[in-house]
Amino acid sequence: MALSLPLMAAATTAVAQPLTLERIFDDPGLAGKAPVQLKFSPDGSRVTYLQGKVDDYNRYDLWEYNLKDNTNRLLVDSQALFSGPETLSDEEKARRERQRIFGRGILEYKWSADGKALLFPLNGDLYYYQIASGKSRKLTNTEAFETDARFSPKGNFVSFIREQNLYALELSSGKEIQLSKDGGGTIKNGMAEFVAQEEMSRMTGYWWSGDESKIAFTRIDESPVQEAIRNEIYADEVKLFNQRYPFTGTPNVEIELGVVKLNDQKVDWIDLGEDKDIYIARAKWLKDNKTLSYQWQNRSQQKLELRFYDSKRKTQKVALTETSDTWINLHFDLRFLKDKKHFVWASERDGFKHLYLYRTDGTLIRQITKGDWIVESIKAIDEKKGIVYFSGRKDTPLESHLYSVPLFKKGHITRITQPGSFHRVVVAKDAKTFIDKSSSVNKPSSVALRKVNGDFITWLEENKLDDKHPLTPYLSNLVEPEYGTLKAEDGQLMHYRIFKPANMEKGKKHPVMVNVYGGPHAQRVTNSWRSKNLYFQYMAQQGYVIFQLDNRGSYNRGKKFEDPIYKYLGEVEVQDQIRGVEFLRTLDYVDANRIGIYGHSYGGYMALMTMFKAGDYFQAGVSGAPVTDWALYDTHYTERYLGHPATNAKGYEMSAVFPYADGLKGPLMIYHGMADDNVLFTHATKLFKQLQDDAKPFEMMTYPGSKHSLRGKKVQTHLHQTITNFFNRHFNM
Repeated sequence: MALSLPLMAAATTAVAQPLTLERIFDDPGLAGKAPVQLKFSPDGSRVTYLQGKVDDYNRYDLWEYNLKDNTNRLLVDSQALFSGPETLSDEEKARRERQRIFGRGILEYKWSADGKALLFPLNGDLYYYQIASGKSRKLTNTEAFETDARFSPKGNFVSFIREQNLYALELSSGKEIQLSKDGGGTIKNGMAEFVAQEEMSRMTGYWWSGDESKIAFTRIDESPVQEAIRNEIYADEVKLFNQRYPFTGTPNVEIELGVVKLNDQKVDWIDLGEDKDIYIARAKWLKDNKTLSYQWQNRSQQKLELRFYDSKRKTQKVALTETSDTWINLHFDLRFLKDKKHFVWASERDGFKHLYLYRTDGTLIRQITKGDWIVESIKAIDEKKGIVYFSGRKDTPLESHLYSVPLFKKGHITRITQPGSFHRVVVAKDAKTFIDKSSSVNKPSSVALRKVNGDFITWLEENKLDDKHPLTPYLSNLVEPEYGTLKAEDGQLMHYRIFKPANMEKGKKHPVMVNVYGGPHAQRVTNSWRSKNLYFQYMAQQGYVIFQLDNRGSYNRGKKFEDPIYKYLGEVEVQDQIRGVEFLRTLDYVDANRIGIYGHSYGGYMALMTMFKAGDYFQAGVSGAPVTDWALYDTHYTERYLGHPATNAKGYEMSAVFPYADGLKGPLMIYHGMADDNVLFTHATKLFKQLQDDAKPFEMMTYPGSKHSLRGKKVQTHLHQTITNFFNRHFNM
């Protein structure tokens, strides 16, 4: 009730309007001012961020909030620097797809360590913005594309990748130093391979030492990776790509890890061991500037070693080892302390992700956090006060909060952020203040600056739901969803969310849209703003019940909740979604004969598996960009959950959709982007052929030129019109 009162108060001053699909995807965005990539300046005097233009929310500019005069101001107008259509290399397009970065203009930026300058790419070149002058200058002006650019730790250099080689540019002289020479063709230096980007969230392949004397980097050779001809079908042409795609069970890239010195460009290669079929998941320098840590993971992903390489002595040791009977989830929670004696590490060894304190010789000192809940990530460590700040789900899996806990001694965990909202935070370098980007299911994000004890300092972007806010005319018609839990077959609790129809009448039964993802590393049922919820609000206004259930295998609940899917996908997830329908059938306002399911990506796979295996529960389904055959997906993701095809052939066969296609009973629609380079369009065409051969009627919608996420206002509007029309036709709405 406390959440809904301010929303209703704001809405009363504006004429209530029903949502339309056209308005959901139009400008200005209904989320209001939604800054992204919020960062503190190194001295903590400014907060910088990217924000879309009012008349084009997909074109981003660079802004700041100055804490001295409490004002927001535009730093760089992306259109003033470059106003034409951006031309990007295929490599950069793919990299942005992996980063889930969409839009135009300035899409990423970096601060220099001294806080005097900012660095950002635009249209394939690099720009250097000086805070004092308020002006930008072009650092590169080449036909080649400079990517993965960043400042060196002391700000004397800018490093980047050009034509698959690593470069450093000295800012004082403008001199470029080429640090690798053999990049090209199948050889890539300082670049992350496909599975590192897509599945390990490692978007780079190089790491500066703190003293700027050397850079660690990967050298990958893609020649062992199977070459497949991938087509991208556009409205007026078909492009063919010879893409090296590491299908599960096939060879990965050959990877090397080296350290190059800036003064002479000499490279020392690190001995990674006899087993070459491995992954380099992470790398990071210790505070002594001579020791490089790197995370070595075996092919099965059941073993992870944190190794320390002494770049002076050319020796290395294993600091710690993690093992699992299923798989090990990677993370970025490794922090080396300034005392050069300790580090903090995250592990799921007790079934939940928690923090551990180690000595740099690998000796475990203590477990810092513990309990049947998960730590999400380390946000800051105040070594002087001996406090770790982290985000986690201690209070509820539905909300992320900032917490503090003693570092060196036992003590209570303190929640800093307020309940009732989902908090994404950035803690300042000095750990005295933090940026609090908070939202709830029907309240778009607002951004506040707070003291580290949680006290409010000022709004960075209040995003107030007043008469001027674009969402205000629609607020009074928004449905407040209900949350609850159901028990899975093994007794574990699953969280669900229901958006009830806006026009409920006693005795009237409504159709249901079950929205599903259901796969690993994702969670749908949270108390947070998500633009996709506007579509569910629209459907609720059309008289639909919207139901979401996070089945076993989904994220932020610990490994015990994830592990049941190991070696066999599409089984327990379907069982759990059936359990959800059994619950829906007990509700007097639900029409048990009109329950449909809709999902995208893994959710598309789930929509197929439920329609094929549980047709008595789901009467219609929409499957978007689905995986249909796990043999067509990549190594790191697929083998993590199904193992190697050579050792689990039966699991692969039974986890594909094809053995169950004959069970299709109700109407089915499949849609797919025809330029998808993640879940290849082949997944859909292979299923089209089987359904046609089996004389199974189905509908399909394909999107020329669209990749996996089907971005773009026009595409998204048409897609959601198509989904809505499908359910309306088959459910007589």
